[in-house]
Amino acid sequence: MREVNRNLFRYARSVGSQLPLVGAVPAERADAARNREKILKAAAQLMAEHGPEGLAMDDVAALAGVGVGTIYRRFGDRAGLAQALLDRAEQRFQAGFLHGPPPLGPGAPADQRLRAFLHAYVDRLTDEAPLLLIAETNTPMARFTNGAYALHHAHLMGLIAELRPDADAVYLADALLAPLAAAVFLHQRAGHRMHPERIKAGIDGLLIGQLDRLS
Repeated sequence: MREVNRNLFRYARSVGSQLPLVGAVPAERADAARNREKILKAAAQLMAEHGPEGLAMDDVAALAGVGVGTIYRRFGDRAGLAQALLDRAEQRFQAGFLHGPPPLGPGAPADQRLRAFLHAYVDRLTDEAPLLLIAETNTPMARFTNGAYALHHAHLMGLIAELRPDADAVYLADALLAPLAAAVFLHQRAGHRMHPERIKAGIDGLLIGQLDRLS
């Protein structure tokens, strides 16, 4: 297991340079870029006014002044549109844990970086959970098949492998990300009336418990 995790650590450390930031838009024609911005502006307005239920493709198309087929061709489905609305925030988040100041970014011990990542994710959920819920639940495996989850998982895997070389870093990275699913967060907030700081404290308990059992 130790040799396996050394290899995982090297792999995870290289992921940041191998995967582009999620949301990086390739060069496109000026008219296509204008349509993209109109669609995203309309989608953001409907989300602000009506919540996730307002993010209907027909309504977005009408407000943006484009055909609904244009949205489907451009974004694929409702989840793809939600993901596009999240792109800028995701890019900022990725830049923070890949290149930003410690403890979220490089330069702090692995345990501090793990905790900082999980707390920063809760902060994201506080603002973005309704959109993330659409992006993560449109299909049964939607959360796990986008580049953002792959990068988050590889980042945690690398930190876990650094901290506990004998641990199953692949499994534990999934285990630590599981409580950060948008549906879980929204249930905790609405169903249990949990404040984000209480959720962070609970995640700290999970993290400490996992690492203590592995030591």
